[in-house]
Amino acid sequence: MLSRTIVQASRSSRALRLTPAKAFASTWANVPAGPPDPILGVTEAFKKDTDSKKINLGVGAYRDEKGKPFVLPSVREAEESIVKAKYDKEYLPITGFGDFTKNAAILAYGKDSKPLQEGRIAITQSISGTGALRIGGAFLERFYPHSKSIYLPTPTWGNHIPIFKDSGLKVEHYRYYDKKTVGLDFNGMKEDIEGLQDKSIVLLHACAHNPTGVDPTKEQWKEIAEIVKKKNHFVFFDMAYQGFASGDIDADAFAPRYFVSQGIPICLSQSFAKNMGLYGERVGAFSIVTESAEEKARVDSQIKILVRPLYSNPPVHGARIAGSILADQKLYQQWLGEVKQMADRIIGMRTALKDLLVNELGSKHNWDHITNQIGMFAFLGISPEQVEQLKTKHHVYLTKDGRISVAGVTPDNVRHLAESLHDVTK
Repeated sequence: MLSRTIVQASRSSRALRLTPAKAFASTWANVPAGPPDPILGVTEAFKKDTDSKKINLGVGAYRDEKGKPFVLPSVREAEESIVKAKYDKEYLPITGFGDFTKNAAILAYGKDSKPLQEGRIAITQSISGTGALRIGGAFLERFYPHSKSIYLPTPTWGNHIPIFKDSGLKVEHYRYYDKKTVGLDFNGMKEDIEGLQDKSIVLLHACAHNPTGVDPTKEQWKEIAEIVKKKNHFVFFDMAYQGFASGDIDADAFAPRYFVSQGIPICLSQSFAKNMGLYGERVGAFSIVTESAEEKARVDSQIKILVRPLYSNPPVHGARIAGSILADQKLYQQWLGEVKQMADRIIGMRTALKDLLVNELGSKHNWDHITNQIGMFAFLGISPEQVEQLKTKHHVYLTKDGRISVAGVTPDNVRHLAESLHDVTK
């Protein structure tokens, strides 16, 4: 009798152990499904389409004339030299590869920059532009004494909002894009920036505004600088496309350099994803202009404290490539030519698309904004319904707001794009 009781108890215990896990409430039962990424959604729909004329204009990466990923010859050459040198794989310092950061600062601020010459620019290598923005957001949240809000243009790069929210800053907005003119709402922008509380944090796209491709002119930048200076605002420049916008690295860096020359305090995010094609290598830099070498040393120390728990040290390979190109005069000149080549191809596709629409297809719509805008992206100024027609009727894929990556336009598909756009905007 006793042995039967023991056996039964053993069976009951085993049954309890074998009870399916689904009988208990899951630890993650309350985790909601996040919304799908709008860019990835465009690409997924494109991949499922079997039509031979399909075009993907959603991807924010450069493509050559055949629509293929492009590795810059200067990058190949620098990489070959690095591999031959058989460097070790030791950790970089917390703030990164010194040859890279030194030359990244020169590229951004110019070799004649007074703060650079006086040793007043604190800079760290980052995990591309995204990492630079995240470091900057965390630094401002922790140390900027006048505001815990950051003002972004409407619209802005989609990732700006979660980056700064996750940094602990409150995200606010100012007017930037005018849907009616498909251009800059300059008066609205000025009014909003002037209306902010003194010493607010304002984010500005240095060039090739993402996603609109709409930039202020040099004279407009000067007016904005005057307002910022009068209001004692702090400016966070995001410069993800230096050289890639116009083909001229100095022209594309005009805004941050001018603001610095006017004594306006700024910090700066740099990315080498687009202008060197180092997308997957994640090469970037974050920098702050300080008042003195002593202040720079203190800022440097706090940047290290911020970076250490985030990722400890940045990756070395891409930084060696970028650093080699920036430091070697021959490679640097070669790279400048390649950057201009990429920029010119995009500018050429803008011109070709507009010419087809206006001169050949006879569209009555005003398409001046296609060539007035600059950089990889363009806002077409069309409705979500027209975007849907482009996709379902013509197999042209883009984001719902009418933004296209001009890098996805090629000599082989520009006519199909023009005809499709003409059809849905008649």
